[in-house]
Amino acid sequence: MNGRVAGLIGGVLGVVATGAAIGAAVRSRRRDIEDLYADEPFGLLKPTRTCTVAADDGVPLSVEEIDPDDGGTPEITVVLVHGFAVNRLCWHFQRRMFAEQTQPRVRQVLYDQRSHGRSGRASEESSTIEQLGRDLDAVLRAVVPKGPIVLVGHSMGAMTIMALAEQKPELFADRVRGVALVGTSAGEIGSSGLPRPILSRYNPLTRSVGTLADWQPGLVELVRAAGGQLTRRAVRLLAFGSRSVSPRLVDFLMDMLDVTPVRVLADFIETLGSHNRYAALAGLQHCYVLVLSGDRDRMTPFSHAERMAAELPDAKLVRVRGAGHMVIMEQPDVVNISLMDLVRQCASGRGAGRRWWRRRA
Repeated sequence: MNGRVAGLIGGVLGVVATGAAIGAAVRSRRRDIEDLYADEPFGLLKPTRTCTVAADDGVPLSVEEIDPDDGGTPEITVVLVHGFAVNRLCWHFQRRMFAEQTQPRVRQVLYDQRSHGRSGRASEESSTIEQLGRDLDAVLRAVVPKGPIVLVGHSMGAMTIMALAEQKPELFADRVRGVALVGTSAGEIGSSGLPRPILSRYNPLTRSVGTLADWQPGLVELVRAAGGQLTRRAVRLLAFGSRSVSPRLVDFLMDMLDVTPVRVLADFIETLGSHNRYAALAGLQHCYVLVLSGDRDRMTPFSHAERMAAELPDAKLVRVRGAGHMVIMEQPDVVNISLMDLVRQCASGRGAGRRWWRRRA
């Protein structure tokens, strides 16, 4: 083992020791929080159907469909696109809400992005937002070949929708009636939010983690798991706006993060840092657009939502006070009301009410 790798491992193990030292205090604090989600069946909601869709480069994408609970005929399809490092289970609260709706009845399509969840592992070269846009197109062609669509994306999932709008503007003029861009950015992430050096593939830490993941992936995963409470504290601070967030909710998010290999995180760093799709927002001009973000989002601050809304004069901008980046989990009631309002507008038709929709923001 050379000195550079040994030094890296030593530093990481130092972090592990620090995590162990603060673990008791964090566990004590967790016990003091009344957990509103103690009995919530996170990760256990059953789909109606599942299938696998092949991306244009052959990567298998795991897809599930959810029909209305009452068995009625759906009027519109909502496609939910998750963000970086998590998977489709993050839509727990939204999928349950949509399944219960009867006015209108909603068919849902959820899928895991490449290299995430149950979908196949992609190469570093194909781990780009451009490719994610093509993946979404493949899912729509295979599973939603006809009928009106609402696309809902969170974080990198919303960037995926922007990429598709850039690639297939005619789809948004024809079948996509509405778009929700949640906790995301159209560009300049490094200027406000995640520091640009962290998002660079030339960052020594990013390169070292990637190198170590290639050389000894099991060690990286073991160290990440052993970091326990320190990792939990960092996740809570970065993902949620409230200090009193449910421990069960943090556990659920940690479970999703823990199954995403470190190498995958490193593969997507460059595309997140170079993402700039303000011009692509013009492709959404025929749709109802909802831009929603928490005002304590440390990953993509609310200023990014304001900038996107300024580029989309007919968009509805919703500020969720006190919520962090995982607003879809932290304040699901506020998010669900806004999403259902969007879907109802889209089910009633296209175009005529867009400016009225904007004035209601």
